[in-house]
Amino acid sequence: MAISWYPGHMFKANKELAKLMQQIDVVIEVLDARLPGASSNPLMHKMRRQHHKPCLHILNKADLADPHRTREWIKYLNSQTGCAALANGKLQKGDAKALSTQQIVTQCQQLVKGLPPKRKYTAVIAGIPNVGKSTLLNLMAGRKLARTGNEPAVTKKQQRIKLNEQWYLFDTPGVLWPKLEDQDAAVRLAASGAIRNTAIVFEDVAMDTAEFLIRDFPEAMKKHYGFKELPEKAEDFMTELAMRRSCKTRHGVDWHRVSEILLHDYRQGKLGRLTLEKPPTTPDETDNSGEKTATKAAASEQQSPASQ
Repeated sequence: MAISWYPGHMFKANKELAKLMQQIDVVIEVLDARLPGASSNPLMHKMRRQHHKPCLHILNKADLADPHRTREWIKYLNSQTGCAALANGKLQKGDAKALSTQQIVTQCQQLVKGLPPKRKYTAVIAGIPNVGKSTLLNLMAGRKLARTGNEPAVTKKQQRIKLNEQWYLFDTPGVLWPKLEDQDAAVRLAASGAIRNTAIVFEDVAMDTAEFLIRDFPEAMKKHYGFKELPEKAEDFMTELAMRRSCKTRHGVDWHRVSEILLHDYRQGKLGRLTLEKPPTTPDETDNSGEKTATKAAASEQQSPASQ
């Protein structure tokens, strides 16, 4: 079953965001540091290019991501024309500290240096659902403006916030795009919590997640779950994990319960600091790919907004 989630409020929010692009000076796109590629909205990419807006990418949840991979992604994103990147996390020191408002504003000021000077500048903060955008917004504002939570789609409407005498910020709801063409990326999004649990088949997502975790992070899986050797097949691993965690019914394995355990452990960073994607080797390759995806998504969006 293909993974997709595009309720009506996202269709409306994307339309409003397109209009907002004409008013703002900088886009702040919040990405999940564990999957910076999959968590970047191709529609946002297309809007930025159409309106020639610079972009500050913030790799959020950096405390859950591999620090080496985060540095690679920041280097890659900084190499893109009109773009800059910063990492944000919850650690007290080191590579995943929380950003300050001043750090973000300073970077935005660098991005608008080539523009005609203005008395006031406006940025928009955007990102997919459950990427931690609301938490970052509250940090920047120095007070609680947005409700936070582990469920996606907490923010449902735009709001305008004053950061200082020169900078204002528009907050926007977390949005996806109409059709998730890359289903491998869709699995990563679902595993991270960007897609509402009620919109996915939990057992399927967990099985696919187990497959790539076994393949790419076998040592982390063995260490956390206490396996001397990992089964090669995801189904065998999930069956063994279910037995160890007493996830059983009178009919056999309680697949939903063991799936919840695996996805919870990954989402909470209990398996370690894992990054699921590497930056592209050639910038042009990603730009073209993103534009193609955005064009398809825009065409799909015009045809019909998805149902709730």
